[in-house]
Amino acid sequence: MRYEAPTSSKAVADLMANAKGSAFLLAGGTDLLVRMKSGAIDPELIVDIKRIPATQAITKTASGFKIGAGVPCAQLGRDAALVKAWPGVVEAANLIGSDQVQGRCTVAGNLCNASPAADSVPAMVAARAKAAIVGAGGRRSVAVEKVVTGPGRTSLEKGEFIEAIVLPTPAPKSGDAYLRFTPRTEMDIAVCSAAVNLTLGPKGVVTAARVVLGAVAPTVVLVPAAAKAIIGSTLDDDALANLAAACEAACAPIDDKRGTVEFRTEVAGVLARRAAKLAYERAGGK
Repeated sequence: MRYEAPTSSKAVADLMANAKGSAFLLAGGTDLLVRMKSGAIDPELIVDIKRIPATQAITKTASGFKIGAGVPCAQLGRDAALVKAWPGVVEAANLIGSDQVQGRCTVAGNLCNASPAADSVPAMVAARAKAAIVGAGGRRSVAVEKVVTGPGRTSLEKGEFIEAIVLPTPAPKSGDAYLRFTPRTEMDIAVCSAAVNLTLGPKGVVTAARVVLGAVAPTVVLVPAAAKAIIGSTLDDDALANLAAACEAACAPIDDKRGTVEFRTEVAGVLARRAAKLAYERAGGK
């Protein structure tokens, strides 16, 4: 196995593009190292991105925030401006793993691991986050919901990697929230999850919304019908009931030891209702 730790994104892209055998990036390593130890993979090349300045910082920009691909999730919760702007995204990221894992895991890694149950991904999709991708052919920006194509699969081409996650500046009177159901209170994988991002207009009426579900399909599910159900409302009971029904209709989960199809479907609607109410409160609704 060969180990490289370049100091530029271009060097990373070149190494990955020219790799002859299996090549993997190392950011936090909380998934990669476990897979290596179990024998699931045997990389011929590991490229460590932690020496690249662009991957190691949370940057406030004129249009929002840039979270470097090597920034540990624990660091997100210590950035007051980010917490204020996107509390749901930060809460989702802070649910990944134990305290020890939090010191290593990253939201970019959580995305690229491509698990249907990833905690940070529904919240990032609800927030309209984008992935800043670097490859041998240059740079491109892709909506987070377009990155994962299935369990363990992404749309990244050979030689491409995510340098940062980019979050926009939230609109005035906006709020977001992420909730999940797990058998244990922590250090567990979501049986299902929901994220909501909404904006309020005059008199507390919802003028824009995004509703996203996790762990109920091969990839996260953006549910336009659920957003439509609450736009134009003040989150009255009928609107919330229609939101839940739309979420349930969008589910296509599996049966496994952690939950049945029926259970996941019903709980997805419940979580979406609760997340919508929390996001509404954070946006200033009453």
